[in-house]
Order: sequence, then C-alpha cells, then structure tokens
Amino acid sequence: MRATNTLTLGANRALYVGELPATGWHRHASPVLLMGLSGRFAVQLPNQHPQTCNSALINTGVEHVFDPCGEHVALMYLEPDSVEARGLRTHFQVEGGVIFEPAVRVTSRSRMDAHLRTFDVHSLLQLTCHQVAPIDARVARGLLALRTQREGPLGRDCAGAAAHLSASRFNHLFRAEMGVSFRSYRVWSQVRSAMVGLTTSSNLTHAALHGGFVDSSHFSRMFRQTFGMTPSSVLKPLKDVSLI
Repeated sequence: MRATNTLTLGANRALYVGELPATGWHRHASPVLLMGLSGRFAVQLPNQHPQTCNSALINTGVEHVFDPCGEHVALMYLEPDSVEARGLRTHFQVEGGVIFEPAVRVTSRSRMDAHLRTFDVHSLLQLTCHQVAPIDARVARGLLALRTQREGPLGRDCAGAAAHLSASRFNHLFRAEMGVSFRSYRVWSQVRSAMVGLTTSSNLTHAALHGGFVDSSHFSRMFRQTFGMTPSSVLKPLKDVSLI
C-alpha cells in the first residue's frame, strides 16, 4: 500500500486521515469522531445491522466495527478529560453511545481539512459542546503522573498515591470522571505514546518500546484491542506523522 495517510498528535487529541481497512470488534478509551471525506462508511454495533453514514460520534467504551467502505476518512480522537469530550457527555447521555450524523457535511474539502488540522471541533460538529466543571483535581493528578511517567507503565497504586487515594477508590473515581477504567486508559495512553515514537522512527519495534510495551507482539495485541486492526495496516501507510 502506497504511503498516503497522515497522523497528527496533540496533547489531548489525535487525528488520522486516509484510507483504512475494515476493523474487527473493538472499543476505544476515548471518544472518536468518524467522518467520511469522500463518501459514506458503515458502523456496526452489537446485535445490530451495519448502518451507513457520513459521520458518527462514538463514546468511550462502546464496542463497534468500523468499515470505511473504501472511502477517504478522518478519525479524530479526543482525550476523555479534554474540554470538548467532557462537553459532549450530555449528548451521549441523551442519545446513547453512538450519535449518527453529528458533523457538518463536507462541501469544501479544503475548508474541512483546515478544520480537521486545527482540531476545530466546534466548526466540525452540529452539536454544542456544553460547558462543564473541570475534571476532579485528584484524577487530574493521577493523569499527570501517568502522562509524565518515564520508567514503564504507571501502576494503579502509584496513580492512586499521586491522587492521595487508595487504588480502588482512585479507580472508581477515575471511571466516573473519565468514563473508562484506569487500566483501559493506560493501554490507550501507551498506544498513543508508541505512535509518538513514529515521529523519530518508522520502525514498529521502536514505537512499541517508546510506548513502554514489553515487545512488538505485546504492542500488536494491545493495538488490535484498541483499534480492531493490526499496527502495520494502520501505521505502515503513513506518509506523515506530526506533533502539534
């Protein structure tokens, strides 16, 4: 496959644009906005038939299959503690774990690309991101410890200690605030870190080690669990990986 796809990584968001194979069943540890840039794609939920659409917003932890149907697509991941993701929680509570057709239609590809590159969620969505209270300070401390950890994955006990809570109490509070368990989010954080490693080397083993995985096999298993695809099918076609 010719390298044509792009990956942009920000502090609390990520954007993948290009062509992808259909996924297997999987669930994300962050909300994701799926957009068909050249046509309609399909999303399937458990015990339901696939539904085609131009855009879909899928909440944290919702099991699904994503089939781009050969179209050029954009996938925007928002960290659960980001202002935008927290502002969308009311919509998910009302409409369920998947919101179909939340985005504006693609009428100008250049304008749409500009909105995507700048992560301009407000211009992309027809929904209003409600103002919400900041994330609990104790969870914020645990997140900071996780995101700044340099010596392998941070354990729940250490994250709880950073938040001045027991491990069980921290996990309970973390799930309530983030919508996902600490363990699941830690895997997502490691996968993100591995993808950051691609900015210095296209070698997937290097990326796996950068993410704190034991080896490339461990990285591959966790990547498939996270995205429903193999790392090579997603990362090998990348033309550009950039940090903002």
